[in-house]
Amino acid sequence: MTTIKLHNTKTRKREVFTPIDPENVRMYVCGPTVYDRAHLGNARPVIVFDVLYRLLRHVYGPDHVTYVRNFTDVDDKINARAAESGRSIGEITAETTQWFLDDMAAVGALEPDHMPRATAYIPQMVTMIEGLIASGHAYAAEGHVLFAVESYKEYGALSGRSIDDMIAGARVEVAPYKRNPMDFVLWKPSDADTPGWDSPWGRGRPGWHIECSAMARELLGDHFDIHGGGNDLMFPHHENEIAQSCCANGTDKMANVWMHNEMLQVEGKKMSKSLGNFFTVRDLLDQGVPGEVIRFVMLSTHYRKPMDWTEKKREEAEKVLERWLELTVDLEPSDPNEFVPRQPLIDALAEDLNTHKALQFLNSSTYSEPQALLDHARFLGFLSDEAREKHRDRFFSRSEGGGSSADLAELAARLDAIRRKAMLSKDFTQVDEMKRQLVAIGLEVRMDKTGVDLVASSSFDPMKLESLK
Repeated sequence: MTTIKLHNTKTRKREVFTPIDPENVRMYVCGPTVYDRAHLGNARPVIVFDVLYRLLRHVYGPDHVTYVRNFTDVDDKINARAAESGRSIGEITAETTQWFLDDMAAVGALEPDHMPRATAYIPQMVTMIEGLIASGHAYAAEGHVLFAVESYKEYGALSGRSIDDMIAGARVEVAPYKRNPMDFVLWKPSDADTPGWDSPWGRGRPGWHIECSAMARELLGDHFDIHGGGNDLMFPHHENEIAQSCCANGTDKMANVWMHNEMLQVEGKKMSKSLGNFFTVRDLLDQGVPGEVIRFVMLSTHYRKPMDWTEKKREEAEKVLERWLELTVDLEPSDPNEFVPRQPLIDALAEDLNTHKALQFLNSSTYSEPQALLDHARFLGFLSDEAREKHRDRFFSRSEGGGSSADLAELAARLDAIRRKAMLSKDFTQVDEMKRQLVAIGLEVRMDKTGVDLVASSSFDPMKLESLK
């Protein structure tokens, strides 16, 4: 069996992944708060952990992996959006949840096995809070319930911070009912205009952190394999999850492996509305950027490094994907239940999700094998039926009804192979001769470091293709 190695944020080192139960490998990833469109940075953890999900399903079997990603549909940001828009909270969260699902499908992400909504797990949250109070890890005060941070000795281990350092760095006004400035809210009161549920502490709503702990325990158990998310969630969200989950469940761990992806930048700068470089996934899709291009750019950088979205990277990704489509558009994909990815691709992913190396494998090892390219690309979430159909329509309209795209792809691959040999021998005679023949029948030859493209011009004569085979 393939050995998977993952960087564990908790231990700060790369470790061999050993599931608690190989028959049920369990992963939880923090999902969105649904009050608006997902911005580009929101897509990165979805794409990263989608690749990990695909790898785990390959290694352990699709029926032996459980992936949970939640929706936070009770939150003060949602309440504020409802107040300013005059729309109901339920209407907003239903709409934005579907937006998120549509946009993530567009970037090639599989849907998790479970996508729980926080509002469906309020009873489980109340039960967990009651248990924390009973065990002395939480206390009620002025309609609130707070977790007593000092009751959990390991608090701060994930982020590497001491409680004293966290208090010194805090810039928030400390509520008078807190015993310790770092104590965090498990339950808070709701007024008549705010969503609320009955509880032993009065009508109120859960704090943010308790949601994930309750949903993870309900769907994955007290102790599971992998917990993931963006590194902006490491503190305080994931730190608080660990504290309340371990104390409520009586375990020394919530998850064995903690994984965090780095943040996204745009043209070397932090994405922000004030800089004018803030945009959503839907903004790009509506501008005509294919979802698979977004996915390709994201996976070109290792998940633990900052991801810089640039126009140059977008253009390069579009060119590579266009070439893949041209090579494979007339082929039928293999049955995914029977297709077995080649080991170099799996080994790349097993190296702490080395997606850059995986993409290199697709570009080099399978370039002269269109069927293998198609099947391996689909394994990684590329060359979907929709993308291939759109390309097929574009190609045949461009070639004015003549010539098979497979024929052109075959010729492009042949020329590229000749060119690569010529780059070693420094003899480009064959390259020049083949280019001359292609131009003579009306094909434009485009070359760059990534490969060769053949584009049919208005003078293209498909009947003459046979003479070049």
